[in-house]
Amino acid sequence: MNELLQHKHILIRAEVKNPLKDEHQATQWLETLVKDINMKILIGPIAKYLDVPGNRGLTVAAIIETSHIVMHCWDECSPGIMQLDVYTCGAFDPKTVLDAIEQFDVVKIDYKYLDRESGFQELSL
Repeated sequence: MNELLQHKHILIRAEVKNPLKDEHQATQWLETLVKDINMKILIGPIAKYLDVPGNRGLTVAAIIETSHIVMHCWDECSPGIMQLDVYTCGAFDPKTVLDAIEQFDVVKIDYKYLDRESGFQELSL
């Protein structure tokens, strides 16, 4: 196995008062997150808001040099639901990712930070 690859993955589910709804704002937010975790964008970010009752919300995604970042926000419920998936074969500080979603007025947050390199073992932050 390549010694440089690290296979880190954080999955976040948050209840938020201010879920993202604007496509332009979402792409800017994701560009900033990628920069803050010292990654590089290969494709995107792209965002699309879906106005379909029962599944209304926004998805934003980017292919990064070391894998991907995808976020879904649903705004029909109160608080809104945000799910974020950051997977990379490089090192990053998961606290930076958690801090990045605080601007959406987090009410509740659950997350798993996984080391996918060694049997998907959960790591404490």
